[in-house]
Amino acid sequence: MPDRRENPIAIFLYKTFVFGFGGLCVLYLVAPIFIALTMSFTSGQTLKYPPQGFSFKWYEALLDPVRSATEHIAAWNSLKIAGLAVLGSLIFAVPATIGMSRLKRSTAGTIEPLLLAPLVLPSLVYGLAALIVANFIGFKPSLWLTVTGHVVVFGPLMFRAASVVAQGLNPSLAEASTVMGASWFMTLRRVTLPLLMPGILAGAFLVFIQSLDNVSVSLFLADARTTVLPLRMFALIEESLDVRVAAISGILIAVTMVGLLVARRVLAPPRQA
Repeated sequence: MPDRRENPIAIFLYKTFVFGFGGLCVLYLVAPIFIALTMSFTSGQTLKYPPQGFSFKWYEALLDPVRSATEHIAAWNSLKIAGLAVLGSLIFAVPATIGMSRLKRSTAGTIEPLLLAPLVLPSLVYGLAALIVANFIGFKPSLWLTVTGHVVVFGPLMFRAASVVAQGLNPSLAEASTVMGASWFMTLRRVTLPLLMPGILAGAFLVFIQSLDNVSVSLFLADARTTVLPLRMFALIEESLDVRVAAISGILIAVTMVGLLVARRVLAPPRQA
């Protein structure tokens, strides 16, 4: 069978597809981010590309506690919901990860798809269904109902991230801790959790970002007083194409990039000597 590397036509087609198609995908991902950032520094009065002039006035307007009071409340609600969603995911996903790691492979393979099912179900469908069920049992839309919905929808992200790390752990480490006289709680605190920490932190970051940016679940489960940032951004666009939306996007992009850099630094595997 001829070696593909000796065929210049095959090499050309391969590089054209990989670099050409890959470059288009990267451009499609990066271009909207670049456009959103450049529009946030416009000196114009509406969202428009290319931007008119250069100014920080929309960031100043966004930070103004009087002019952007509603946006500040929405941002605080979103941060609070995202933080509580991370905490709720920790409470359910970490024990599930530890329990699944101790089951037989066949049993774990049967249960795991059920735990990951919320990732497959469209969040819009879940939000509507959760609202119907909540009304049926007497619960009204509220902040806590929204947090519960975010935990159900995004908690599997933490479970998946932690379970990937758990699959690579050596079970003899926990057994050795028990043999040495450590209690199950000490083994959990000093052995199991530290080893799972990279997956837990990665999952916490994913849950936080997804919860902060979610629209569909919050749209159905949040009450009128619980205004969240994504819904407020939609309202600003519908009302007046307010450039503060681009400024909010710029801040969110910066926070996400910083989080990714920190996660890469913290979660990177140690270099071999």
